Amino acid sequence: MATGKGGRRPGQSQLPDLHMRLRSELGRIDDQLLSLMSSMDRLQGLLDAVVAISREVELPAVLQRIVTTAMDLVGARYGALGVLDDSGERLEQFITAGLSERERVALTDTGMPRGLGVLGHLIRYPEPLRIDDIRAHPSSAGFPPGHPCLRTLLGVAISVRGEIYGDLYLSERRDGEPFDLHDENVLVALASAAGIAIENVRLFERVRVGAEQFQRLLLPTLPDLRPFTAAAIYRPAAEPSKLGGDWYDAVLLPDNVVAVVIGDVVGHDLEAAAAMASTRNMLRALLFDQSNGPGAVLAQLDRTLEAITNQPVTTTTLARIEPDGPGWRLRWSTAGHVPPLLVTGERHAAYLLAEPGLPLGVDVGQPRPDHSRPLPPDATLVFFTDGLVERPDLPIDASLDQLAGLAAAHAALPLPEFVRTLADQHPSDGHDDMAILAVRTPRA
Repeated sequence: MATGKGGRRPGQSQLPDLHMRLRSELGRIDDQLLSLMSSMDRLQGLLDAVVAISREVELPAVLQRIVTTAMDLVGARYGALGVLDDSGERLEQFITAGLSERERVALTDTGMPRGLGVLGHLIRYPEPLRIDDIRAHPSSAGFPPGHPCLRTLLGVAISVRGEIYGDLYLSERRDGEPFDLHDENVLVALASAAGIAIENVRLFERVRVGAEQFQRLLLPTLPDLRPFTAAAIYRPAAEPSKLGGDWYDAVLLPDNVVAVVIGDVVGHDLEAAAAMASTRNMLRALLFDQSNGPGAVLAQLDRTLEAITNQPVTTTTLARIEPDGPGWRLRWSTAGHVPPLLVTGERHAAYLLAEPGLPLGVDVGQPRPDHSRPLPPDATLVFFTDGLVERPDLPIDASLDQLAGLAAAHAALPLPEFVRTLADQHPSDGHDDMAILAVRTPRA
């Protein structure tokens, strides 16, 4: 076989060059794959961040989450979000993250930034701002005493419905490098999602306020029930835009009889609220037939609702407080509702456990038993809905025990403060709306 000069075969001299080119190409592909994986990780991080921000339903929590999420995505040590006032020229709110406790204490007397210096530059010119040396920037105004010495800055504006809502600022990458174009693109994308999240929360808040006002309009103002005292309170669910089906009522009947009712229509929508209103009104009309006990009244209500409405399932307790010699007697019937709580003047709390009966809207043929017991003087009857005690991570008996202890501890309070304390310190997780109606018998 013929060989080339020096005894080498043809093409043998090209092999080292081919190997070098192959290694170079593989290295380039490896760099591209690493860059692609890094981009995918950042994209996934951005998507996760958008989801996390969108889950918040309170504006302060959303603003704080925007700042901390931006810091995590870019790897910044400090972050802040400045909310503009109505003029759009000054900051009315400044949310920070990353400051140590020592740094916070040092800035205690400084006050909130007013939007001067490089912060003001972004307010006046709402384009993405990347600065490698803050002190060298023409708009720099220095730092107040006690402020961390910052070198780099990345800022973007947050718009809501086409108007500048505020500015998002990051400073000092943890790796010591200045912010780059990729950091800027990530922050711009996050600011866009943040604007949507802020608008959603503001809409939720308006809906929540409107729903709560509507709900309260459906609930009655308690009448003068002397010689008894009474107080009631309603609290909506923690989740915004939820109408509830909880209601209460109290009616002064002839012969010094007081009727008390608490109820809960299944559902959290306009239908539940409307059903609650119609049920309460029907029951009010039936209450004045005093020839029947509470169980018979509930049975009549159940039959009426079945005949003329498409009524959701409803739980309720109907009670009558009647004169009994020198004292008072409670007669009640329950349709699948949580039992009332009786707290004596000596602060002994006990639930009035009895056959509960079926909820309304289940089986109109089932009997509805009546129950009766004397009421001591200076005793407090607490009627409530299950939103006051229910939480998934706690057995219902444990929640009921907590409520009984809370009621006993505060039984000496005037009734308005008493029901407010129960609503403020309740053992539930707040996922459902709640209603409380308390009635106190006169002293001996």
